[in-house]
Amino acid sequence: MSYFAASAVKQLIDDAQVPGLSMAVVSDGQPTARITAGVRNSRDRIAVDPQTVFAAASLSKPLFAYGVLRLVDAGKLALDAPLSRHVPGYVADDPRAAIITTRHVLSHTSGLPNWRSAELPLKTYFPPGERFSYSGEGFVWLQRVVELVTGEDLDMTLRRLIFEPLGMRRSSYIWQSAFETNYADPHDAEQVSGAIIKPSIPNSAASLLTTAEDYALFLTAALSGTGLKRETAHDWLEPQVRIQDAQIAWALGWGLEAGNSAFFQWGDYDRGRFKAFAMGSRKHGRAIVVLTNGFRGMAIMPNLIGAALSGPHPTFSWLGYPVLSGG
Repeated sequence: MSYFAASAVKQLIDDAQVPGLSMAVVSDGQPTARITAGVRNSRDRIAVDPQTVFAAASLSKPLFAYGVLRLVDAGKLALDAPLSRHVPGYVADDPRAAIITTRHVLSHTSGLPNWRSAELPLKTYFPPGERFSYSGEGFVWLQRVVELVTGEDLDMTLRRLIFEPLGMRRSSYIWQSAFETNYADPHDAEQVSGAIIKPSIPNSAASLLTTAEDYALFLTAALSGTGLKRETAHDWLEPQVRIQDAQIAWALGWGLEAGNSAFFQWGDYDRGRFKAFAMGSRKHGRAIVVLTNGFRGMAIMPNLIGAALSGPHPTFSWLGYPVLSGG
């Protein structure tokens, strides 16, 4: 069975109890498959179509990293300069935080928590650069640096550097009125829909709103290094830190599967009611993005990702999400 047949995708999401899906596959620099299935909202039963906007969650991070690297190439930022040089005091009373760099943030080696809380206050939990620990807080600090050096709101900067050059016309880090007529609602484990979060302030780590078609245009840039100097494009996907007995590594904004040259990022947003995944391989010139609006969306990712990029994918066991039987 081909998982890229529309009927097969519809059966897959039905079995997993995922309301809706939009996906796109890129091969040889061009989108070669665009598939939608299911509904935007389980109450109104309006079908997902290629223009349906989804919350992409942490798929925000690689796209932001691309914008950061474009600023590095332009001489606005340096990978190994401390963030505190531009925006001091983000982490109070923590001398180690003063040496956190752009490279530390993009490779998740800053030592900061994912998100601050009463149990995990904002501070470094190990020396920056020592090891991997996923951190949205680092991205938000780097966002403030980007906004300072550009003198622009982040969404405006990324629109100028990424969305407009790549033709991503239905993408934004903040809510747009143009999304009102065609967006996917989030759904819980019982497929009950809720109100979508409409961010008014951009968050570099989490607030991207996009379509699968738009994100596929970004993936073509990731495959080719479009818009970056050759050495920067190379460094974008070079391992910075090893994880899980070297099966997984992290580059500058992307996770890496060390054994098969694949880069990846997952997304989990709004109490798990949006799930997303993107993976690509420059070696094979191929990439895929899958956006879903259901709590169980991650269960179908191994089937779809494996159909686009064959071979073992240790990412899924590392992430630890339940997998649909047969995947």
